[in-house]
Amino acid sequence: MRKAVCSGSFDPVTIGHIDIIERASRMFDEIIVCVFYNPGKATSLFTPKERVEMLKAATSHLPNVRVTSCSGLLNEFCEKEKASFIVRGLRAFTDFEYEFQRALLLKKINESLETVFIMTNANYSYISSSGVRELLAFGGDIGQLVPAGVEELIRKYQKRKTK
Repeated sequence: MRKAVCSGSFDPVTIGHIDIIERASRMFDEIIVCVFYNPGKATSLFTPKERVEMLKAATSHLPNVRVTSCSGLLNEFCEKEKASFIVRGLRAFTDFEYEFQRALLLKKINESLETVFIMTNANYSYISSSGVRELLAFGGDIGQLVPAGVEELIRKYQKRKTK
């Protein structure tokens, strides 16, 4: 069985993320989408539990996709899940530089792990979670940037936080 991990902070999940996950789901028998705690990101807008809920809603149409969360090392998570592949989406050359270095480090740690890069659909290359967060902060319309149903979850979580 060809199993891959697609990890990220997904704060929040965007239509660009879902495009990568959908395309990866056609390449592998199982995709494990994992919300990782990233100590390099000082603050998160949504809790890991909320991000998992958003991803489950956005990927419910994909029978070979499972969503979870984790903290720790990606290579250890892959070993625990018996996944041999890591899927990374690339929007721009700057993404490639960062992801290439990361893939080489993971390969050094565990030579059986392969990183598969999937280029973004050009229609989504400008979309980022940080851009969505900025729009949210100023009350902007995010409806065309996040998957169907996710905007409602985001609004629900925001209401909880303001109470």
